[in-house]
Amino acid sequence: MALFVLKFGGTSVKDIERIKNAASKVAAEAKLGHKIAVVVSAMAGVTDKMIEYCNGISPVHDMREHDAVVSTGEQVTAGLMAMALQQRGLNARSWMGWQIPLCTDSNHNKARITDINAASLRDRIEQGEIAVIAGFQGISEDQSITTLGRGGSDTSAVALAAALKADRCDIYTDVDGVYTTDPRITSKAHKLKRISYDEMLELASLGAKVLQTRSVEMAMRHGVSVQVLSTFTNAIGSEYPGTLVTNEETTMEQRTVTGIAYSLNGAKITLIDVADTPGVAAIIFGALARAGINVDMIVQTSSESGTTSITFTVEKNDLDRSLHILESERPKIKYTNLLADKDIAKISLVGLGMKSNPGIAAKMFETMAEKKINIQAIETSEISISVLISEEYTELAVRALHSAYGLDKS
Repeated sequence: MALFVLKFGGTSVKDIERIKNAASKVAAEAKLGHKIAVVVSAMAGVTDKMIEYCNGISPVHDMREHDAVVSTGEQVTAGLMAMALQQRGLNARSWMGWQIPLCTDSNHNKARITDINAASLRDRIEQGEIAVIAGFQGISEDQSITTLGRGGSDTSAVALAAALKADRCDIYTDVDGVYTTDPRITSKAHKLKRISYDEMLELASLGAKVLQTRSVEMAMRHGVSVQVLSTFTNAIGSEYPGTLVTNEETTMEQRTVTGIAYSLNGAKITLIDVADTPGVAAIIFGALARAGINVDMIVQTSSESGTTSITFTVEKNDLDRSLHILESERPKIKYTNLLADKDIAKISLVGLGMKSNPGIAAKMFETMAEKKINIQAIETSEISISVLISEEYTELAVRALHSAYGLDKS
């Protein structure tokens, strides 16, 4: 029989009834003879409540103590899940991150995993115990509790699957798999049976919210097959009802474009009449980097007058800080005007077939032109093409592109 890691997100363990429902799925897998480790998130809304408590003490507080508070949500769920499994006659116990131990660096609130010593955990699982592990948390070298950032339970689950050499990691969530695009935008979107690590990583980084980016990176690095499936159907992971994220060589989808992602989280900044001299870009983006602001798409246009315009995007919640920094650096940058726009959308095509099929970009631009949608910026990678457009055209663009690349046909 196989060894599986089953991860249940916040909506899957939102209350006692949902915890019982999740426990029934674990019990069904155990009944088939599989060895099981379970990773749980905090109940939906609990982490936000813990953060609210911290901010209530002080908006600026000790992040070590912040992690000590925020990590408690997963501890509660792990204990309750272990109880629910025991009620079903199963041998189960809870494990906190520090008990494994799941070792991280000391970057509180967004710690990165450095090592997992899973020997004791593996021994208990081999003896027939179901390990219920609090996700999202670890322990630093100085023995402080750390948390892995938003979506960190996904990362915990995949990392544990790698450490345990599990056969698969099943991520139970509130969607039943990975779709060609957001089914809320077009009813013609359909679920993919399989998708490659590369494609899933691109989709996750470009706006698809099914899996956390770091978890996909870790799955790809360690060769962990991950299945995304719904908690709210009768099927269990062994029946393969969801989408399997796996090696490129084993994917079955033969489409040029596998999926379409969109993001409304960006804001566009344009600096006009910047001095076209060496080092100006370094001043602009160096200042933003020092403030921890991530820059996405960048477009530069030069003119014969010796000046240039530079357009780039940042996250919406970083816009005000970005504008403040650019204003303070204005004497060095020497721009004449600054424009900002929050009402933008980033639309992205993703597919391994882009590597060997010419004309993908041309069809995208033709489709946008037919719908009279202006493209403000373009970004490409080996397996993706992204364009920046006005937010009001998001749904129109996604539907048009979904049809243009034959994704309406399941």
